[in-house]
Amino acid sequence: MKFTLSWLKDHLETTASVDEIVETLTDIGLEVEGVEDPAAKLKGFKLVKVLEAEQHPDADKLRVCRVQTDEGETQIVCGAPNARAGITAVLAKPGMYIPGLDITISVGKIRGVESHGMMASERELELSDEHNGIIELDSGEVGQEFGDWLAQHDPAKVDPVIEIAITPNRPDALGVRGIARDLAARGLGTLKPAKTASVEGTFPSPINVTIDADAKDGCYLFAGRVVKGVKNGASPQWLQDRLKAIGLRPISALVDITNFFTYDLNRPLHVFDAAKVKGDLRIHASRGGEALLALDEKTYTLPEGVLVISDAEGVESIGGFMGGEETGCTAETTDVFIEAAYWDHIRIALGGRALKINSDARYRNERGIDPGFNMEALDLATAMVMELCGGEPSEVVVAGEAPDVRRAYRLDTARCASLVGMDIPAEEQRATLERLGFVMEGDMAHVPSWRPDVLGEADLVEEVARMASLTKLEPKPMARTQPGVPKPILTPIQKREQIARRTAAALGYNECVTYSFIDRKSAELFGGGTDATMLANPISADMSHMRPALLPGLLQAAARNQARGMGDLALFEVGAAWHGGEPGEQHLLVSGLLVGRTGPKDVHGAARAVDVYDVKADAEAILAAIGAPAKVQILRGAREWWHPGRHGRICLGPKKVLAVFGEVHPKILREMGVKGPAMAFTIWPEKVPQPKNTSAAKGALEISDLQAVERDFAFVVDTQVAALDLVNAAAGADKALIADVRVFDEFIGGALGEGKKSLAVTVRIEPKDATLKEAEIEALSKRIVEKVEKATGGTLRG
Repeated sequence: MKFTLSWLKDHLETTASVDEIVETLTDIGLEVEGVEDPAAKLKGFKLVKVLEAEQHPDADKLRVCRVQTDEGETQIVCGAPNARAGITAVLAKPGMYIPGLDITISVGKIRGVESHGMMASERELELSDEHNGIIELDSGEVGQEFGDWLAQHDPAKVDPVIEIAITPNRPDALGVRGIARDLAARGLGTLKPAKTASVEGTFPSPINVTIDADAKDGCYLFAGRVVKGVKNGASPQWLQDRLKAIGLRPISALVDITNFFTYDLNRPLHVFDAAKVKGDLRIHASRGGEALLALDEKTYTLPEGVLVISDAEGVESIGGFMGGEETGCTAETTDVFIEAAYWDHIRIALGGRALKINSDARYRNERGIDPGFNMEALDLATAMVMELCGGEPSEVVVAGEAPDVRRAYRLDTARCASLVGMDIPAEEQRATLERLGFVMEGDMAHVPSWRPDVLGEADLVEEVARMASLTKLEPKPMARTQPGVPKPILTPIQKREQIARRTAAALGYNECVTYSFIDRKSAELFGGGTDATMLANPISADMSHMRPALLPGLLQAAARNQARGMGDLALFEVGAAWHGGEPGEQHLLVSGLLVGRTGPKDVHGAARAVDVYDVKADAEAILAAIGAPAKVQILRGAREWWHPGRHGRICLGPKKVLAVFGEVHPKILREMGVKGPAMAFTIWPEKVPQPKNTSAAKGALEISDLQAVERDFAFVVDTQVAALDLVNAAAGADKALIADVRVFDEFIGGALGEGKKSLAVTVRIEPKDATLKEAEIEALSKRIVEKVEKATGGTLRG
């Protein structure tokens, strides 16, 4: 939205400077996007008097002028044909920048004669294209700023242009009067009384209007009148200057009047050449396929449902945003039909998008103009047409009626402090709303028809605070809900989620945030896809079910990355998965996925394919970070999407599973389109027991000063016996003394025979109270052997 300072002052009595206006506009929510101030580039150019002008001794077209300036007399060499003694001109002194020439002048010699500056033409100061001579003024004092002189005698040339951004909820600010009203409400001046007009028709309108049934929900009110005997010529200079300043091209008086009302009062209008209208006008929805040559000289093929205005022979205008060329006004126009209508903003927006037409009328109509101003706008436009073009008006013809937008809300003056934190006196709040056009009846504020955005009590408070300036808000600390140290905001599970996310990222994984919805086929691969988790209204067929696990989303992400040449991946996600469709039937998971190699190829051959032990170590690191017990069991028996021989469950017991790690089953990888192998882990943070000691302080570090003992054992077992079973059995011989059990050797075949293997383990024994005697160590060793033999059926290798 663009407007000039002088245009604003038509509605606002103010002495505020451009800078004050700009700052205030942004502060009240009408953000200034730019300011064009022609006077700023004229600063320093001052008026001078030419005392003498003599012929240059060495050039026929040059004159040596003696010039009176505010700093005394100086010499200027000038080539303008009108340079002569006695005229008042505009001087650019040495060191000044000339915008029209893009140069900075200095003292110079022209054909051997020094010149101390330059007398400027209008083109050199970018005031016009005139350059046949220097600027010659008929008044002015020596030393007066040229910009000040123009402001007094030719203000259009130095009229500042301000451009503001309009949010969709403020259509009233799309008119200069709406902007002036806001500034007056802030106290930057006084809003001038609105212009009024009452034009009585002298004859019945020869053109009638109707609204068809299919357009009654799109065109609420359509009014118009004929003015006959007009003379359509060029609009007056003041009107042309206004339109040129905001980037519009003056066309003719009739067209310029409609453009003026669009920007001045946010009231789009249209003027038909009445002689070209065949019969009456009707508003209806297009059937589809009609063609119209519009005023922008483009032919539009109308889709079905667009609001149009037709006469007896066909479509003449697209309702709300573009007139037709056939009935447009020209220099030969003598009779006109002036139209003012109120349209449904949604129908206008839909039609504009369908036709891809952007016009000032559409921009305003689809945001919502003032429904209560329609008939008054028609009278004002008629009066201006008669003033500039003459003519005789007919009676007004009307179809439909404006919607009733009257509404009122209670102003609770105490809510200003609670909603925006500002203490504003009650009387000041009421006065602010009245200055904005609200009508106060006690505590009830009646909303003006031009403010469709005010829809509740909170909006009244917002208006008060906006005018008081939110820059006056003082920061105040929130009152504590309880004395002492406040309780944590995050729950223990939320803290675990946060820690798990940071730990996984620190381990080198990249976080993914995938959809909570997946397709039925993928859900079935991971134990889901039932009717209980099916969505009633899915976004698409690929998002029909709630995910039963996080791994499907990670595998799909891996497949997409592999398709784009990324083979080495480390992905993780923290989120919910669903085991039912009822509230609460969900669980928190932390899942990670490794695919490819541990790093890029290098000369040392350090990179290798990821394996089960990589994800095991990562899962254990995350569990340790979220507070899982250090002593756990590693068991088999995970779900079918894990490789049957290359996985493990991290448990506190057979039924207390904290995590699963291992290789994803090749069948799953094929179904998901992932080039394997792929290693993964899934952690259930909610299954990790809460610490018994909730204190933030850590317990004392317990370090035994007694010598640890290690004993090696080699057992002969069947080849199908898992090493994990043997390790768990050995560790269970004495949980207090045995600190660690590790496999360090495996031997198959040879003298052991078919179907047998040898597993060698190291058992680390750490005494707590006293150094172990040989007999105690032997007794413990015996228990280890017994436990292993009982659990695995193996024997101690001789």
